[in-house]
Amino acid sequence: MHYLIISFSHKNSTLAQREKLAFVNDAAKIDMMEKINTHPHISESMILSTCNRIEIFCSCTHIEDASDYLLSLLSAHSHFALDELRMRGDILDDYGAIHHLFSVASSLDSMVVGETQIAGQLKDAFKLSLEHAFCGLKITRAMQFAQKCAAEIRNVTEISSKPVSVASVAVSKARECCGSLSGMSALVIGSGEMSVITCKHLNAHGAKVTIMNRTFSKAEEIAKECNVNVRSFEELDIAVNEYQLLFTATGSLTPIIDEEMIETCSFDRYWFDMAVPRDIEYENESFGIHVYRIDDLKEIVSTNIALREDEARASFVVIGRQSTAFFEWLKALSIEPLIKTMYESAYRCALSETQRVMNKGFIPKEHEAAVHKATQQALKRFLHPFAQRMRDASDPLRADSLIGAMSFLTNQNDDQSPPTQKSYKGS
Repeated sequence: MHYLIISFSHKNSTLAQREKLAFVNDAAKIDMMEKINTHPHISESMILSTCNRIEIFCSCTHIEDASDYLLSLLSAHSHFALDELRMRGDILDDYGAIHHLFSVASSLDSMVVGETQIAGQLKDAFKLSLEHAFCGLKITRAMQFAQKCAAEIRNVTEISSKPVSVASVAVSKARECCGSLSGMSALVIGSGEMSVITCKHLNAHGAKVTIMNRTFSKAEEIAKECNVNVRSFEELDIAVNEYQLLFTATGSLTPIIDEEMIETCSFDRYWFDMAVPRDIEYENESFGIHVYRIDDLKEIVSTNIALREDEARASFVVIGRQSTAFFEWLKALSIEPLIKTMYESAYRCALSETQRVMNKGFIPKEHEAAVHKATQQALKRFLHPFAQRMRDASDPLRADSLIGAMSFLTNQNDDQSPPTQKSYKGS
């Protein structure tokens, strides 16, 4: 049995390419997994499809045949040439596949290292596969270890504690300034990705959020997606004096807010200008307005990215250790039943031989228990070093050879052998 991953991500594919490879809904994923699991060498499968990555994870008995089949399915799905997919995609098997899975689950392979969204997306992918019986014990074992690895990284590092996007840093800075954003009024201006992220972060902190944009329909779309209020851009000169928090990220070539629009308020205001060129033309602090501009925020982002890089190095140590521990665990699962079978077979032979000599009258009846115990003990001493060597085999290739040999000798299923630790890049 082997683990196999075919991976297309922001590291090896453009957004346009990933859009063609993506599975737009659960029905599309289910249809693909049905096709995947019909292959004679593939027993389990799972699909993770996000804007930044498309991953097919499976359990198989023949890596090359399974890889070719998966790539041919993806070619038909995306209309990309098979050779292009083979050249671009990462093909990872066994140890490489598990190490990659653990890295994805721990957000070490994300575009924004340390982001937490991927963990939920991976759990949803596993749940969909499990509920429709496309995966079983093998992928379940890997996912349980992946979640354990991600949890350990969260506990021993601070990789997710520092925001590393301008929008998330802006909200974090607002929270630092105000103590809590719960119940505070916030106005977000703009319709780009930064505005969406800002709305979502503010929502998560309990702020009362309103979105506005020159094109009202775009503001309505964001309001619906983020579950916030929407307001007409025509009311901007009034709105700037009504909200405690203000975040701007427009594409305007000239400032949209100037000093003539500002009136005295009974509360302090915190404004975050995330636009280039700037949206806010204001330098006077007499109105109790604290302005943070893009350069202030980018400095915090750069500091946080450096901290995350340090945490990422520590996290990869955990992933390496957990990947090795996973294969050691799989090896134990495979070896122990074989050792048990070996001893049981030997004990049956000892009992049979004891009964034979007793029936022949070679040994008095009263010594039967002692003879049986002595033969068992002799076989136990003989088998002990073999069992110990099987347990201690640290080289995965040697462990596989031992398990394969014992599986053959004891007539066990070859599929019980653990995967070898290797990986390769598709060429």
